[in-house]
Amino acid sequence: MSVRKLEEAYVVESLRTPIGRRNGSLRDLHPVDLLGDITKAMIRKTSVEPSQIEDFIIGCVSQAGDQGFNIARNAWISAGLPESVPGVTLDRQCGSSLQALQFATAGIMSGQYSAVMAGGVESMTRVPLGSTINSTGNPITLGLKMRYGLEKEWFSQAKGAELIANNWHIKREEMDTFSFNSHRKAFAASESMQREIVPVKIGIKQDETGEFITFDHDEGVRPNADLNKMRELPPAFTGLKLITAGNSSQISDGSSLSLIANDEFSRKNNLKPRAKVIETAVVGVNPVTMLTGPIPVTRKLLERAGMSIDQIDLFEVNEAFAPVVLAWQEEFDVPSEKLNVHGGAIALGHPLGATGTRILATMINALELRGKKIGLIAICEGGGMANGAIIEKIQE
Repeated sequence: MSVRKLEEAYVVESLRTPIGRRNGSLRDLHPVDLLGDITKAMIRKTSVEPSQIEDFIIGCVSQAGDQGFNIARNAWISAGLPESVPGVTLDRQCGSSLQALQFATAGIMSGQYSAVMAGGVESMTRVPLGSTINSTGNPITLGLKMRYGLEKEWFSQAKGAELIANNWHIKREEMDTFSFNSHRKAFAASESMQREIVPVKIGIKQDETGEFITFDHDEGVRPNADLNKMRELPPAFTGLKLITAGNSSQISDGSSLSLIANDEFSRKNNLKPRAKVIETAVVGVNPVTMLTGPIPVTRKLLERAGMSIDQIDLFEVNEAFAPVVLAWQEEFDVPSEKLNVHGGAIALGHPLGATGTRILATMINALELRGKKIGLIAICEGGGMANGAIIEKIQE
């Protein structure tokens, strides 16, 4: 029996919607359409025949209500695309769409797929976090109570963030300064971010033109962020002292999508990939502190790729909370000018299921703009997990 050689997995294109604040510009857009519209935009931009796509893999955390019954399949067929293409929705918490990329990459490399679309969507306005836990049932069992001391509530990410701050001796001032700089970076990059953003039509103007209103920018970025005011913000969670609304990621709406393909598919369809997936990884950590996952997943990525931290040009560590990134930075001694160079979720927002491939789009964009080659992505996740990836920009 012959042994099949592993294929290379290429990121042909990576796009995202602008990110809307909770109850902001995307509040009236159904998440099925939010995902369906970016899918049609991907098809227009790449000129790929949609029937050639072999799977549609989508991350979404709150799979209830508008986002229930397999939003991947619903978005694809609601968009008028071929019924022959299947879809699957997965939940690996905040890393869901990066996990979608990981599954797509594995399928391409093994030869099971030649082209896949992988991404994510989350409307945290329409389907709030925690919607899948209600009065009729929750996932807390006796085993979880005994092992982790849970009572009536699920693991608290904010508490985990504060534990990280305490364990790494990170001061509130450091956290607020980091968060302030996230807004500064994001605002400075707002024009270049348009390379990765697909504008969204969100309504019809109430005038004689009848034209659609277009939403085309990240709504959470504060151009006039005030560090002194951020330092004055009170704690946002009962019983905590350090975690505020200013040094936490923003509750948001958005979607993101990437086209992943092998070399043969790309050549046959006259596509010029923008990046290659070098390595992916996933880890588990203590679900109480939960947000430490980016540290071991970074180590695992580097070990599997046979690389050192110095060989990475740019890093994206998701800004779930400021101490998550600051602890990671302390562990690896990475200079700030290489880290989250376009800002992160504290400024841009964190639509849970969409964030992984949103970061992928941002990373590719940043590598291209700076003439750099290798990027590493790491995302912490609820329940004590983390996903990561190393990508290489395709040289022009």
